[in-house]
Amino acid sequence: MPRLDPACLTDRMTSESVTGTRDAGGGDSVKRAVLVVAILASLVAFLDGSVVNVALPAIERELGGGLVLQQWVVDAYLITLGALILLAGSLSDAFGRKRILMIGLFGFGIASIACALAPDGISLVMFRAVQGIAGALLVPSSLAIIIQVFTTEEQPQAIGRWTAWTSAAMLAGPLLGGLFVDTLSWRLVFAINPLPIAVTIVILWRVRLHDESGHGHVDYLGAVLGALGLGGVVFALIEQGQAGWGSPLVWGIGIAGCLCLGAFALVELRTPWPMLPFGLLRIRNFGVGNLATLFIYAALSLGTLIVGIYLQEIAGWPATLAGLALIPSTVVMLALSSRFGALSGRVGPRLFMAVGPVFAAGGYLLMLTMGTQVDYWWQLLPGIVVFGLGLAITVAPLTAAILGAVPPEHAGIGSAINNAVARIAGLVAVACAGLVIAGPLDRAGLQRILFVSAGMLVCGGIVSALGIRNPKRPN
Repeated sequence: MPRLDPACLTDRMTSESVTGTRDAGGGDSVKRAVLVVAILASLVAFLDGSVVNVALPAIERELGGGLVLQQWVVDAYLITLGALILLAGSLSDAFGRKRILMIGLFGFGIASIACALAPDGISLVMFRAVQGIAGALLVPSSLAIIIQVFTTEEQPQAIGRWTAWTSAAMLAGPLLGGLFVDTLSWRLVFAINPLPIAVTIVILWRVRLHDESGHGHVDYLGAVLGALGLGGVVFALIEQGQAGWGSPLVWGIGIAGCLCLGAFALVELRTPWPMLPFGLLRIRNFGVGNLATLFIYAALSLGTLIVGIYLQEIAGWPATLAGLALIPSTVVMLALSSRFGALSGRVGPRLFMAVGPVFAAGGYLLMLTMGTQVDYWWQLLPGIVVFGLGLAITVAPLTAAILGAVPPEHAGIGSAINNAVARIAGLVAVACAGLVIAGPLDRAGLQRILFVSAGMLVCGGIVSALGIRNPKRPN
C-alpha cells in the first residue's frame, strides 16, 4: 500500500465507493448472507473476549495464579489480537477478504479447543495468545465485506446491525460464561466456539464475492515489532503488581517494549507498504474517531471486567447472576443500535458521538452506590440501563463515521486500525487495573475504577464534540 494522501483519499471517496459496491454484485440475498457472516465471524472474536471475564474466578480456583493469571488470560488474547489486527487488515486488502476470513475461522476453532483442554495456567495463556492471532483475522475482513457489498446509503444501517450484535456479544458474554461455570465447567466457555464457527464457514463458503486481491506486500516487520512492543509494555504493567517497579525484569522488559514501539513507528513511516498508514490518520473523522475509540473502549473494557469480578468475589454472587446483571444493557443495545446508526446516517454522527459517551459515563457513576452487599434493583440496574443506552447511542455512529471517512479499497485496513485501537485500549486498561485498584479489590477499589472509567467516557464525548465533522449532504 503506497503512502496515502488524505486529500486525495477524500476526493476519490464518492466515485470509488460506487464502483466498489457495483463490483460486489450483491443482490439482497447476498447482502443478507454477508451481514450474517460478518456478524457471526466478529461475534465469536468479541464474545470470546468478554465471555471469559466471568469465568476468571473459576479458572483461578482450578489453575491458581491469582489476579496476575486473571489479567494474563484476558490480555494474552488482547495482545495478539490488538497487535496483529493491523496486519490482518493488510492481508484482507492484499489477498481477499473471504480467504482471510476462512483462515481465521478455522484457526479460531482449533485454538478454542486447545484452550478448553489446557492443563495449566501457562498453557491456557499461550493458547489464548494463539486465539488472538486467529481472532485478528476475523474482524477487519468482516467489516470490509460489509463496505464492499452494501451501498453508501445502506452502510450506516448495516453497520448499526453489525454493531448491535457484536457489542451485545461483549456484554452478553458474561451471562453465557456464568451459565457454563455454574452448571458445567469454565472449559465449555472455549469448547462451544466451534459450533458458531462451523455455521459461519458453511454460509461463507456458499457466498460468491468479487474478491479481488490488491498487492502482495505485507508489513511483517511492523507486525513483529508491534506485537513485541505491546507485549513488553503490558508485561510490565501487569507484573509490577507482583514484583514491583524496582524489579529489573519488569522495567527491563517494559523499556524493551517501548523501544520496539518506537522502532515500529519508524518502520511504518519509512516502509512503502505500511500496515499502519499514517496518511489515513490525517483524515479528520478517521483520526478523531479513533482517538474517541481509545477512550470509550478503554472505559468499556475496564469497567465491565471489574464490575463482573467484584460481584463474584466481594458481593458473593454466583457467576450466572453476575453475568445476568449486564443483560439489560445488551437488550438496550440490540433494540436501539441500528436505529441510532440509521439516524446518524441521516443527520450525521457528531451529536450521537458527543452525547452517547456522557450517558454511558452516567451509568458507571450510578453504580458507585454498590457496597459489599449489592441491591441489584436500586444500586446496579439503573446504571446498567443508562450505560447500555449510552453505548447504543455511541457505537454505531462511531463505527460508521470512521469507516465512512476512508475509501472502500482501504476498508480492510481502515476497520483494522479502528479495531486495533479498540482492542489495544482495552488491553492497556485491563493491564492498568492493578494500578487503579491499588491493592486487593474492595469497594474503594471498585469506586476508583468506576470514576476512572466514567472520566475516560467523558473524554471520548468531548473529543467527538470538538473534532468530528458531519459529512456534507448533497443539495
